[in-house]
This record gives sequence, structure tokens and C-alpha cells, in this order.
Amino acid sequence: MLTRLLALLALCFALPAQAADWPVREGDFIARDVRFKSGETMAEVGLHYRLLGTAHRDARGAIDNAVMVLHGTGGSGRNFLVPQFADELYGPGAPLDLAKTLVILPDNIGHGASSKPSDGLRMKFPHYDYDDMVALQHRLLTEELGITKLKLILGTSMGCMHAFVWGETYPGFAERLAPFACNPVALAGRNRMWRKMAIDAIRADPAWNGGDYTSPPAMGVRAAANLLIIAGLNPVAAQAQFPTRATAEAALDTAFERARQLDANDALYFLDASRNYDPSPALEKITVPVLWINSADDFINPPELGFQESMAKRMPRARTILIPASAETKGHGTHTWAKFWKADLAALLALPTAPPAR
Repeated sequence: MLTRLLALLALCFALPAQAADWPVREGDFIARDVRFKSGETMAEVGLHYRLLGTAHRDARGAIDNAVMVLHGTGGSGRNFLVPQFADELYGPGAPLDLAKTLVILPDNIGHGASSKPSDGLRMKFPHYDYDDMVALQHRLLTEELGITKLKLILGTSMGCMHAFVWGETYPGFAERLAPFACNPVALAGRNRMWRKMAIDAIRADPAWNGGDYTSPPAMGVRAAANLLIIAGLNPVAAQAQFPTRATAEAALDTAFERARQLDANDALYFLDASRNYDPSPALEKITVPVLWINSADDFINPPELGFQESMAKRMPRARTILIPASAETKGHGTHTWAKFWKADLAALLALPTAPPAR
């Protein structure tokens, strides 16, 4: 999760600024009469999306080469136009070669250019959760884009969690799943604690004013940013990159300046959207090939919890990888640096969709 925030607040210190000029088409889908799990409703929800590549149709006229890539908390589809992702995956012969693949990059509700609290409703915006977000992604695909089958769902962080929800809610809709940087369990323990700390920090700022602030609640946002920075950092890389007090503090100053872009109400919603997430009871529904990758230096999903070892066994075609920590890995944000896993993604895409004969 936290793709854009971590890029701004932690990884931004070393990120290249510009990807190749990939041909992107943008659109907006209006989902009407949306009812959320909370019982709240919206007459219209706008979902922004980006497309790359060209659709191919099979003999029945159905699109058969579509891939959807799902961003993390606070991010948008733009996250997958950065060089470390796009320049590794979209070119000729690459795993998501745009000459052969239609790539779909949605902005989820609450994010990017899609409907979100900061559009005007503030804390009156419906309290969406991950099931609501996945349901809206499904509507985008089927109602707007006419897609009834995906070759792959690749999700990073929050998108990783969405991939597990997809596998259980719409079994087989995606022929393969690539969840990167998450676990298919309820967000409890330290993972929920740091999120709740960030939420409470914003709410405790008097300037927040129940969400009706006239100027940003800067103290609350800064406290939340502190937690986001710690959650996203690779400590080995941070020590090497900022080896003195002066360089470490200068990096923080840069991060806090960029944190001013964060809307407090939007953050409250997207940090809390994971509150009901827990695909663990129904993992056996996921029978398609799965490539589940976590990183050893991920504070948010620490490998010591052992979830990959115990839960992968319940998905008959799952392969797990734990990327070793090094000065080159990116903490939680390793999920967006394709050089660490693109060969494994290519292997996943080469797998047959049908299970092996017994």
C-alpha cells in the first residue's frame, strides 16, 4: 500500500523523475447508483483510468489480452508510468509488451482523479472498503471497457490485497494473479496499529475540525507523514544514502514539503479502507496461478510473521518469493521496481491457464 505516499515521503529521495514517453490514453467511467457495504450510497462515482497498448479480440470478439495493474493506498495509475516499472515491462519482448498487451491502470475510488472526499463531500463521503473498491473495478472492466476476462491482475500493496479479493470474489475472471507486498490476512497487530496512529494524529489536530478545515491540519498531516516514512524505508539503504545527521534531516525536510500535497480527509479514508479486509478464510477459492512476492525489508509485511509459508499451501497453484534485503531493495516499495521480479512475472505469464492433468 501507500504507493504514492511512500514514493513522495521515502523513496522519492532516489526515484528517477521521468519514464519513457509511453502512449497513454485516459478516460473516465461514471458508475451509477452505487451502494457501499456500509449501506451508504452515491448516485454517481467517477473512476479515472489509463490504457496502454491495443486490445486484441478472439474469434468470438472478446478482448483476450487485457492486464489490470492496481496501485497502492494513496496512489493512482500514474504510479505505473515511472521508469523502474514502465521502462522494464512495456517495451518489445518485455512481460507486458504493449504490442501484445492491453494494460489497464485504474485510479481507485478515493484516489487520483477518481471520486474522493476532497472533491467536496469531505467526511460525508461514503466510507468505502476494499470490497467496494474491487466491485467498482469490476464495473469499470465490464460496463465501460467490455472486458469479461483478464490475463493477469498485478497489484502492489493495497492493489496486492485487492488481487486476493478478486481471486475470491470473481474466481477465474483473472487467469493469473500477481500480488506484490501484502498478506491475505486481516490487518491487525502492528500493521493496524501504525495506520490507526496516523488516523488518530490527523483527527487530533484541532485544525482538522471534524473534516471541515479551512486550512490543512498541518500538525496532524506531519505526524502521519512521520509514520509513513518509517513504514516505507529500507533501513540498510537509508543508512547508506543518509549517513549523517545532516543528510537524514535534509531528506526529511524534502519529504515534509511534498507531504503538503496530501489531503487529510482523503488520507483518513484510504488508510481506513482496509478495516474489513481478510481473505484468509476462503483462499482455497483461488485456483489460478499465483505469483506472491514480498520483501524481507518490508516493515508493513514483515516476513517474521510467516504468512507466505503457511498460506500459500492453501492455493494449489501459488508460488511465493521473498526478495532478500539489500542496499538495493526499496523496503515496502520494492514492489514497483520491476528489475527485482520481472523474470518471475514473465514465467507466470508463460504458465498455462488450465491446471495440470492429474
